[in-house]
Amino acid sequence: MSEESKTRSLAGYAGVVLAAAGVSHFVKPGIYEPATTAAFPDNTRRHVYTNGGIETLLGLSLIAPRTRRIGLAGIVAYLAYLGGNLLRGKS
Repeated sequence: MSEESKTRSLAGYAGVVLAAAGVSHFVKPGIYEPATTAAFPDNTRRHVYTNGGIETLLGLSLIAPRTRRIGLAGIVAYLAYLGGNLLRGKS
């Protein structure tokens, strides 16, 4: 297996895991509420669902090689969004 093929497989697996984590926000939202409250103290459940939707879409974007680059850019933006809200929630 070539390095490029290994990278594609790893990105695909990461996409499946991220998409599954996103879906789990809808199945068991209570699991995510304690962590989400720090960044989003108001309307926490709504933010759990929003984050689940974002993670599902980002995960799906990693699965297909055609959308992988935009998915990676989306992940960087999503992490900045979460980090900014976490810092804002602590002040």
